[in-house]
Amino acid sequence: MPNALRVVSGTLFFPRGGSAFVTRALARGLADQGCDVTLLAGSRHDLGGLGDARRFYAGIDLREVDFTAALSTPDPVDFSGPPGSGPLHPSFESRPGAADRVFASLDDAAYERQVAAWARELRAADAAAADVLHLHHLTPLNAAAALVAPRVPIVGHMHGTELLMLEAIERDATLWEHGPVWAERMRGWAARCSRLVVAPGNRDRAVALLGVAADRFVVLPNGFDPLTFRPLDVDRGAIWRRVLVDEPRGWRPGEDAGSVRYGDRVLDALGSGPVIVYVGRFTEVKRLGLLLEAFAHARERMRSHASLILVGGHPGEWEGEHPAAAIDRLGLSDVMLAGWYDQDELPELLAAADLLVLPSERESFGQVIVEAMACGVPAIAAASHGPAEIIEDGETGWLFRVNDRDALTVALVDAVDGPAERERRARLAERAALDRFAWPAIAAALEQTLRDGARRARAPRTIRRTTTRLGRAAAD
Repeated sequence: MPNALRVVSGTLFFPRGGSAFVTRALARGLADQGCDVTLLAGSRHDLGGLGDARRFYAGIDLREVDFTAALSTPDPVDFSGPPGSGPLHPSFESRPGAADRVFASLDDAAYERQVAAWARELRAADAAAADVLHLHHLTPLNAAAALVAPRVPIVGHMHGTELLMLEAIERDATLWEHGPVWAERMRGWAARCSRLVVAPGNRDRAVALLGVAADRFVVLPNGFDPLTFRPLDVDRGAIWRRVLVDEPRGWRPGEDAGSVRYGDRVLDALGSGPVIVYVGRFTEVKRLGLLLEAFAHARERMRSHASLILVGGHPGEWEGEHPAAAIDRLGLSDVMLAGWYDQDELPELLAAADLLVLPSERESFGQVIVEAMACGVPAIAAASHGPAEIIEDGETGWLFRVNDRDALTVALVDAVDGPAERERRARLAERAALDRFAWPAIAAALEQTLRDGARRARAPRTIRRTTTRLGRAAAD
């Protein structure tokens, strides 16, 4: 047996969205493979447990970087605190008024604060003694690693959101004041990685945007825990009563989670036909507006009644028109807001549904598709990047042209009005998920990638230079 691999893994972000679930699953999976894993992760304690890394990453050797103190200041990004704390992470998304401002809007001083805080935490995690660093996304954590552990190889793990920001900068270099500088930093961090892990469908995008040779990339899908995500026999009515009526978590802008509560009439409607669920954040790339408009058109053509439940929307976060406003505008009384649920709470919600829909225009992978398939629930998804690699159209689910409202409408009508076909695709989807996307096999492949990355020649002594004091130090 090979020696235990000492891995320091890191993510700048507090737990939210798909990349956090991937980070958790892979840290656990690597430990199951016999690796010695320490995870460095952002955290916050002000959301009733949501965003708390201690809770989310329970059972993993964790070094938490707490943003709670920063969030109580006028500018959470402009914060310096004691060990174990840090300035709030920026974001790859630009949401007006959000505390986590887009990376590309941050000046050199803000960048240096990020690098200094994370360098301190990497030292505390003894990153210099690791065999390999496994760093999620391309962030100032990469620059901090170059300062603290310059001789330790890095395997970068891309999740797609960083590619969206780079694409936006390429389209318009003036979109954010510091966009070109951040794009250059990210390319430098990518160049220093001995390997870069990407989801299926993202390698060509990453090669073009980062200027890294294609043979440096390793394509690995995201996956699911086969012990957690599997077909369940549930009381559907009881689940939806709890989620929508008795213990609601849905919310409107400016209101708390649980402020949206439904009555028994909704439960009666849910029992009269197929239930479609969306699971995810309320960001523009998810194209929820497109989904709601397509559903409004589809229900006029469906022979069967169908309900749509939106599961997700991290409390207080949204881009563009909030789904609640779109629901009101379109008069969609059969569309409900269920609120945010952790990943380990999803299996019973998926078991209480007949279909999953994911209309994202640029979905890096689409982990929830795999999870739904494993639960015996087929998916309707836009044929972009990851979903096009996961779903076999006409066999394990439905694919429609990206941003094509009419095509999504047709898919919704076909899926709702074809129960026998829906059941056939559900059986095939479950089998495909087990064959291709179980986490244990993916973690084993990642461990081999990390070992390979640790064996490769050390990165060149000089990488692309950036424009700030700490950036230059990281390049020397």
